Amino acid sequence: MTTLTIGSRFKGPPESGNGGYVCGLIATSLQADIKVRLVAPPPLETPLELAPDGEGQWVLSSAAGPVARALAGRVELDVPSPPQYVQAVWASQHYPGFREHAFPDCFVCGPHRRRGDGLRIFPGMLDSGIVAAPWLPADNLDAGDGKVGVEYLWAALDCPGYFAVSGARRVMVLGEMQAHVDRRVHVGEACTVIGWKIAAEGRKHLAGTAIFDEDGELCARARATWVELIPSATR
Repeated sequence: MTTLTIGSRFKGPPESGNGGYVCGLIATSLQADIKVRLVAPPPLETPLELAPDGEGQWVLSSAAGPVARALAGRVELDVPSPPQYVQAVWASQHYPGFREHAFPDCFVCGPHRRRGDGLRIFPGMLDSGIVAAPWLPADNLDAGDGKVGVEYLWAALDCPGYFAVSGARRVMVLGEMQAHVDRRVHVGEACTVIGWKIAAEGRKHLAGTAIFDEDGELCARARATWVELIPSATR
């Protein structure tokens, strides 16, 4: 059993952890490719226990009950070709979250977060139908070897999927995420992050996301299910 704590810095909604970061924290602890299903808002600054359930899954739990369930599995995903970095910069200037944002203090995409505090990934739509944003990972994302920690790569793969399926028109939370890291990027490396729609059914929306390095090489990819909230469920 392992104890994990989500610091308040890593919030998505005001009172819970960013979903991608939480999934990445679990992946980092297990050191494996996994699929994570979030079953409750991950509480901040609260010790959480990660333990096997005896049935092939790992469960992250608080005193109140399960928060997430994880099982082994490598993501299968067709990834679109990346845009040019300058195109990602242009798209980011048209980020819908600058006009309206349900969670403006989100660790990944919150416009209220400063560089070195949040990831400041601001994806905007391109004519191709994908969203894209530039990303320069800050020094404090260093895992100790000059490269970005896995949990932060999962986080970076999170929110672009939301903007690919919803823009800023609907409030959604991450329901399930599966990712694979091909190569951990270096801090300060000019990266491009993209997101695209895959499918939708009712309140569930399926998105793909990917991170490319400055040479356009694929470094990480993810597949995620986003769940649209009814207004009374918004935190």
